Amino acid sequence: MSQLQKKWLFCLLAIACLHPAISSPLALLVGFVLANLGWLPSDWDLGKLTKKLLAISIVGLGFGIPLQQAIDASVGNLPLILGSILLTLLAGTALTRVLGLDRRVGHLIASGTAICGGSAIAAVAPAINARNEQTAIALACVFVLNSVALFVFPVIGHLLQLSQHDFGVWSAIAIHDTSSVVGAASAYGEEALKTATTIKLARALWIVPLAAISALLFGGKGKLNIPGFILFYCLAIAITSVLPQGQFIYQELFELAKRTLVVCLFLIGCGITFRKLQQSGSKPLLLGVILWLFIGSSSLGYILWQG
Repeated sequence: MSQLQKKWLFCLLAIACLHPAISSPLALLVGFVLANLGWLPSDWDLGKLTKKLLAISIVGLGFGIPLQQAIDASVGNLPLILGSILLTLLAGTALTRVLGLDRRVGHLIASGTAICGGSAIAAVAPAINARNEQTAIALACVFVLNSVALFVFPVIGHLLQLSQHDFGVWSAIAIHDTSSVVGAASAYGEEALKTATTIKLARALWIVPLAAISALLFGGKGKLNIPGFILFYCLAIAITSVLPQGQFIYQELFELAKRTLVVCLFLIGCGITFRKLQQSGSKPLLLGVILWLFIGSSSLGYILWQG
């Protein structure tokens, strides 16, 4: 297949993901298949495109979340948010030593699990002077587990008959990336989506202190790289409260953002290959799985206990 044909195929599939008939898991799977067949254009920086579209989509979601709901969800779940972040980071540090894993790789995986996947890893990596291959290993582990969560979480939620609110809280705490949180929550219901997005972005705010503390722990010579989309997301929520007369436009932006996030999952799938997984080795993935099971089971137990 020529490069031109690959580009046309890629563009057609990306546009197709905007259609409501294409679910988040399906979009991810299509991207994964495309990558492993070698049908992606080699001269396009899909990683950069993914980051930009994801940031824009998250800001768009802010237009669909009322300010008071955002405050209530964030404050009401603050103990769970802080507790899950702290325990995951501590467990990640301990397991990194037990497994004999590279300290920086372990910290990146723990950071991605504790807060918001790829965004946290992207912010923490320059703060601890992580090499590109170390960052790539952490991202690969997180993306794989995100992919599994996208399929598994809604099934578990229905089996346990979790309410829309409880599933939204659980997915926001236990799934790494915001894109996968939105994908799983939107498959569960509208209320679950709004709850999950609000709490997930409230957690994402902790990237700032995490990156700063990480820089100190690893020598204090790294650079802070704080995602700007978090601030714009908060601004979008504030706009809907200050200027309520634009509700129709806000709702349209919210719906569009949900569809572009499906495209993001397609792009994320395009970045996962069997070769990359083999190169990362078993120890990083084992650490990621253990931390993921830990945060998933403990947060679910807390939610069921509170209910």
